[in-house]
Amino acid sequence: MDQGRPVFTVDLLERYAAKGKGVITCMAAGNDVIVIGTSKGWVIRHDFGVGDSYDIDLSVGSRPGEQSIHRVFVDPGGSHCIATVIGNGGAETYYTHAKWNKPRVLTKLKGLVVNAVAWNRQQITEASTKEVILGTDNGQLHEIAVDEKDKREKYIKFLFQLTELPEAFMDLQMETANLSNGTRYYVMAVTPTRLYSFTGIGTLETVFASYLDRAVHFMELPGEIRNSELHFFIKQRRAVHFAWLSGAGIYHGSLNFGAQHSYPNGDENFVENKALLSYSKLNEGADAVKPSSMAVSEFHFLLLIGNKVKVVNRISEHIIEELQFDQTSESVSRDIIGLCSDATAGLFYAYDQNSIFQVSVQDEGRDMWKVYLDMKEYAAALANCRDPLQRDQVYLLQADAAFGSRDFLRAASFYAKVNYILSFEEITLKFISAGEQDALRTFLLRKLDNLAKDDKCQITMISTWATELYLDKINRLLLEEDGASENRSSEYQSIIQEFRAFLSDSKDVLDEATTMRLLESYGRVEELVYFASLKEQYEIVIHHYIQQGEAKKALEVLQKPSVSIDLQYKFAPDLITLDAYETVESWMAMKNLNPRKLIPAMMRYSSEPHAKNETHEVIKYLEFCVHHLHNEDPGIHNLLLSLYAKQEDDGALLRFLQCKFGKGRENGPDFFYDPKYALRLCLKEKRMRACVHIYSMMSMHEEAVALALQVDPELAMAEADKVEDDEDLRKKLWLMVAKHVIEQEKGTKRENIRKAIAFLKETDGLLKIEDILPFFPDFALIDDFKEAICSSLEDYNKQIEQLKEEMNDATHGADNIRNDISALAQRYAVIDRDEECGVCKRKILLVGGDYRISRGYTSAGPMAPFYVFPCGHSFHAPCLIAHVTRCTDRTQAEYILDLQKQLTLLGEGTRKDLNGGISEESIARATPVDKLRSQLDDAIASECPFCGELMINEISLPFILPEEAQQVSSWEIKPHNLGNQRTLSLPA
Repeated sequence: MDQGRPVFTVDLLERYAAKGKGVITCMAAGNDVIVIGTSKGWVIRHDFGVGDSYDIDLSVGSRPGEQSIHRVFVDPGGSHCIATVIGNGGAETYYTHAKWNKPRVLTKLKGLVVNAVAWNRQQITEASTKEVILGTDNGQLHEIAVDEKDKREKYIKFLFQLTELPEAFMDLQMETANLSNGTRYYVMAVTPTRLYSFTGIGTLETVFASYLDRAVHFMELPGEIRNSELHFFIKQRRAVHFAWLSGAGIYHGSLNFGAQHSYPNGDENFVENKALLSYSKLNEGADAVKPSSMAVSEFHFLLLIGNKVKVVNRISEHIIEELQFDQTSESVSRDIIGLCSDATAGLFYAYDQNSIFQVSVQDEGRDMWKVYLDMKEYAAALANCRDPLQRDQVYLLQADAAFGSRDFLRAASFYAKVNYILSFEEITLKFISAGEQDALRTFLLRKLDNLAKDDKCQITMISTWATELYLDKINRLLLEEDGASENRSSEYQSIIQEFRAFLSDSKDVLDEATTMRLLESYGRVEELVYFASLKEQYEIVIHHYIQQGEAKKALEVLQKPSVSIDLQYKFAPDLITLDAYETVESWMAMKNLNPRKLIPAMMRYSSEPHAKNETHEVIKYLEFCVHHLHNEDPGIHNLLLSLYAKQEDDGALLRFLQCKFGKGRENGPDFFYDPKYALRLCLKEKRMRACVHIYSMMSMHEEAVALALQVDPELAMAEADKVEDDEDLRKKLWLMVAKHVIEQEKGTKRENIRKAIAFLKETDGLLKIEDILPFFPDFALIDDFKEAICSSLEDYNKQIEQLKEEMNDATHGADNIRNDISALAQRYAVIDRDEECGVCKRKILLVGGDYRISRGYTSAGPMAPFYVFPCGHSFHAPCLIAHVTRCTDRTQAEYILDLQKQLTLLGEGTRKDLNGGISEESIARATPVDKLRSQLDDAIASECPFCGELMINEISLPFILPEEAQQVSSWEIKPHNLGNQRTLSLPA
């Protein structure tokens, strides 16, 4: 203990606490409130929280000195008080509240001496006591509840009676816990010889009623003590341990209300770590003296022995301090009577007949770590350490103890937690000197766990050292096996797994180059590959798997998202040679591969011989690229075509050539292979049908038909029939086929002629008999062609008749057109004399009109005075020009104005001269005037301006044109300047 700074100190709190109302007989405290009882029947309440006190006389109606306060009790909140008065008339029990001026007698308890009270700390409030248990001198337990506002008790119930050994209940304590199925009560009560325990769920009445059918659990100790006491130490509103001042000693233990221990009779046992402190330990070399009173702190017992308070450590059972009271005559009249505690305020009090002393506590747990350490209770010692140095001492003592008992692995774990009082070098030397490499490795691993992340350099060095120790351990195990199979050694397998886990955990702190050199120097190839994969050195891993022939594992590595795609291309030749099926399946599963970069690997595979029934894996992959991935790379298509060309069956090749791979693209090509390369390849491989298709695709139809005739005439006919847009070429191709068919026939002449005639029918009339006659011998009989020639002549006759009909139809149509033209020249319209112009609204027959034009010239010139449209609208010529130029676009308006200008100029030139004649120049201009008038008519009168497109286009025009912006702005309403206006005040 720190002798320079005492844990407990005693100070005089109140010198004349009884205020002349007799001497103090009992005292209780709660929440900075002290209540004392006197020998003259007074209860005095001292509230040190507010500095106030008041007295209550409970001896009303009796002569002075006849009644004395036997016991007084106050709740933890300091509001409720119960006092028992004993006099000549018997015993009375009173209840009083902090706000009451007069106490209330509990009549149902008349004659009963209350020795103990247990408050429900979890439920009690300032306004209500809730349920309270009272223990009496005759061994009974009662339940009471009082509400402050009712001024009387709500109820008083009998709970329990000691029958086996009737004794007085000396002290009571209660704890509750709220459960899902109700409230659980834990009650402890003491008599001079026994400690009773009660527990149950429900109400207090049902809990104690259950003990009518079962035995009560109790602890009986030898000896008897007149002032038996029971104390709970409260921490965070929960009782954590108890102490019973019994005749044999101080019986104490921990309280665990969540424990599931049970007594044989079924009761729940919530007491743990029970112990008995014998009184003999309190008096060295003398007879045991029993304390007269006791108080309990977190780690100590305060025992009143004589006029001293001995402070005993609850854990070590050693006396740590003795508290002396001031013995001056002014302060102490007689011996100290007793001790009491204020659990709410954390204070202790002692009292004699007149005065109250306060026992204060200053950091009583500061040395508890050392107490637990001396007792080798290391976990408790660590829990009570205040700083790293204290924890180091605990860990060091644990480590030294384990090292001394040769438990090196356990010692290593504890040494790793020591940070200050023993250096890293000293600890490692201990294990090296002892030759304990495994323990040293354990120490290094645990040290890594305790190092901060900022100690990067130290972490790397320790991790590297641990790596070498792992490798050394593995080698030693291999040597110990002496040639036996490695897989049979469980220890070997265990250390390998542990080492790999270490590499995985330490991959970010280990130096890559150093670690790989270590693994290589020890010959640990598998661990080297494992570490390389952890460090994402996938090239090393893949190379190793390929050397081992494990293509599937190599492909699994390549499929990881973190692996560079370039490694796929680098190892593709080796992998497809090693396992073509798995390699191609892996390629097909990858979405980001560029098949063009795999061509070298595919060429290498294709150059090797394969069995006839064996699936060509490269063809499978290329088909996947072309059909599923829609690959358009010419190199891929050329390679697939070359592989098809080398197969015995040309079916796949022909299907490939006929497939239009670019049909999904607008204006895209139908194929992506090189047709010239394909043609050379197919010619080389003698794939004639494929060559025919390629010729046809390249529009080389003559070559296609010529080659097809060497393979199959039917194929040649099909090729010739493909040409549809060039009749001459199509006929030429069919003539090639016809010539070949006629020349290749080997039958009799008459049969050849019949077959030739049948061939003509297949051409759908494209070839005539006269087209194929040159292919027959010069001396063929005409009788053989009689039927065909007659048929041909009949066709010619039909064609001549058809031409005649078409000529007659054309002549008739020309006559109709001439008649329509003549009728059009005589076309007219009848208008009313009051008909108005659609623009100026004046009569149409009135000479002139409102023909104001916004741009250019205004004169109509030598043109019609007005226009009438089939829809019925009529316009003066100038008005129509003005309206059209105003509503049409600028270019068209300028064109119209230019025509009008030219007409005006020409019109002036045709006037009569001064002699009344017409000049020759004017006569020459007459023809251009008609042309200009026709052009102007087309420009302004091609359609009615009110019914045609001109009116429709006006829908999109704004109401206010841009050139009218200035005029619009003149209509804006501008605010007047009110600054110079005066305000006239009107009379109210």
